[in-house]
Amino acid sequence: MGSIPFVNQSKMQQLSDNSLMLKVKSGELDKLGLLYERHKKRLFGFFYNMNSDAMTSEDLVQNVFVRMMKYKHSYSGEGSFLAWMFSMARNVNNDYHNKNKKSRNQYELSTVEYKLEATETIENTMDQKDAIAQLNRAMQNLSTDKREVLILSKFKEMRFSEIGQVLGCSENTAKVKAHRALKELKTVFNQMQIP
Repeated sequence: MGSIPFVNQSKMQQLSDNSLMLKVKSGELDKLGLLYERHKKRLFGFFYNMNSDAMTSEDLVQNVFVRMMKYKHSYSGEGSFLAWMFSMARNVNNDYHNKNKKSRNQYELSTVEYKLEATETIENTMDQKDAIAQLNRAMQNLSTDKREVLILSKFKEMRFSEIGQVLGCSENTAKVKAHRALKELKTVFNQMQIP
């Protein structure tokens, strides 16, 4: 008798995100909890990369799942669940910043981590930390749209087809936007390197 819940839990973990969200849509609201467990860290990283505030990011993650519950009827099950979820996350983020305009300038990409090799010296480590700080400042100089596309493509490792769905454009347009944003980031970063 104790193994039956375990088997059911195991089956739930094998269900795709699309299947779980369709179950939520049909009234099995408890399935949203599994989606939350699967995606809370990914969403937190997205929000933290956008606003550099852990408490706000936690609140915004919660808001995404509240919206998913509220708008479950709009989920069709076609396309990528991640794209649908990140579209909601993007809207939650925009709504938050429209309400709190003073925090718009506090963007930072502080979760970028580089692996240091054991043989590097302390001086190299300090140089790398300086480069990360400069990258953070360069990201702050980009528009919100360009930061978003870079975070989704480079740090959240979403496919361009999914990013296109999130941004409401084609896959090719998403690629172009990411390329242009990366090019601008490199330009800004390089200008910061000039003494």
